[in-house]
Amino acid sequence: MNRQGNPAVLARARRRDSLDKRQRVLTALATLEHDGTKITHTAVARTAGVSTWLTYTDGIREHIDAARTRQTRTPAVPPPPGTAPTSAGLRAELELARKEIKELRQERDRLHSALRHQLGQQLDTLHAPDLTTRVDDLTHENHHLADKLQHATTENTDLRHRITTLEDDLAAARTSLRRMMRTENTTR
Repeated sequence: MNRQGNPAVLARARRRDSLDKRQRVLTALATLEHDGTKITHTAVARTAGVSTWLTYTDGIREHIDAARTRQTRTPAVPPPPGTAPTSAGLRAELELARKEIKELRQERDRLHSALRHQLGQQLDTLHAPDLTTRVDDLTHENHHLADKLQHATTENTDLRHRITTLEDDLAAARTSLRRMMRTENTTR
């Protein structure tokens, strides 16, 4: 169990998983090519039990492209001698190719969106413990500062009251001193 969130352990596990999936793709590709099955990214992904996205990554796509090239050089069913491809056959193949391209583009967009969503969730979960700790620290600091503010406000109120009392005493002392000086001056 990885309670500390050690990134090295997680990275090794991801790397092993990635290497396993890549090996399954290469094995599936060899099987499809040997059986003479039409090689597509979708067919390879289904056979290997991985996402189609993986078949488009660098290091895998090249193998699939090479196998497709070998497959087109050696047709699965040789045409009867002396027959050329008909325009209707070529149009049908072109229409099938366009349909497959459209489906592949839609799948690519779906996978791109799903990957973006998954990466966002992973980033959120990676930083969630840090954010929780940070929120707790800030809440504690906020309570501490609120207590200090309350203490300072109370002390300020007490000091204002004391100043008012001292000003009253000073005014009374001045008044008393003036009376005393008047009394002293009038008696002389």
